[in-house]
Amino acid sequence: MKTVWIYVDTKKQVGDRDHLKVFANSDLADEWFVVNDPEGVVFEYEVIGVAEDETGSGRQPHR
Repeated sequence: MKTVWIYVDTKKQVGDRDHLKVFANSDLADEWFVVNDPEGVVFEYEVIGVAEDETGSGRQPHR
């Protein structure tokens, strides 16, 4: 199961490019929070329909 970590900035309006931040793992989220929002929280969310590439990284080519 592939998951991402999502941060919602409630001070921003829905649709604002900074309203959501999506992190590939909790370590990246933690690093961002130290600098940008030490009191913030994220939640884990399952990615639906992840396709594996040759490396198994789950990244999909741009179309």
